[in-house]
Amino acid sequence: METADLVGRLLDVIEHDIAPVTHKGVQRGNKLFGAAILRKSDLSVVIAETNNETENPLWHGEMHAIKRFFELPADQRPQTKDCLFLATHEPCSLCLSGITWSGFDNFYYLFSHEDSRDSFAIPYDIQILQAVFAVPDPDRPTVPPDRPLYNQTNPFWTSRSIPQMIATLDRGNREALVQRVDDIAALYADLSAVYQSDKGNKGIPLA
Repeated sequence: METADLVGRLLDVIEHDIAPVTHKGVQRGNKLFGAAILRKSDLSVVIAETNNETENPLWHGEMHAIKRFFELPADQRPQTKDCLFLATHEPCSLCLSGITWSGFDNFYYLFSHEDSRDSFAIPYDIQILQAVFAVPDPDRPTVPPDRPLYNQTNPFWTSRSIPQMIATLDRGNREALVQRVDDIAALYADLSAVYQSDKGNKGIPLA
């Protein structure tokens, strides 16, 4: 599949499958992170889920999608190697591990860790990756600020940023898809405003 078609399909899933369940989740006091698992063969949606931290602080959007995926009957559940993993936001350390341990060999994401911090006022992804996992070199007192937070390509999986994919396209496709991303970003800004207006009142440890 051409990159433009793949990106268009991923944006469709975010807008039409993930965002609606995220809207309901945010109304219950959950964060706005969501995920979907698609079949590689035809990009049909197997599971679309959202954050459910009001039930369990481990049920981030990606983790909740993985949980629901493995609750499907075995004869209705494709192998993870045959699936594409889509996250609305770049996965945190917990979700990176969940994706790895579940056997997915890829994930795609729309909003970066920096977006989560700067646009959605949720800084914990970067803070935890830096404070817990970024071990400094013994000869240097601190971890360099420009050090990558994780290996985006490794023996377990490859991650792909949707905006970076769009940036490689021809002008026509690029402009059309950037407009779609802008529209989705506005939708998620509205969801973020709802979450931020009531965060801290639902018992989520890192609200």
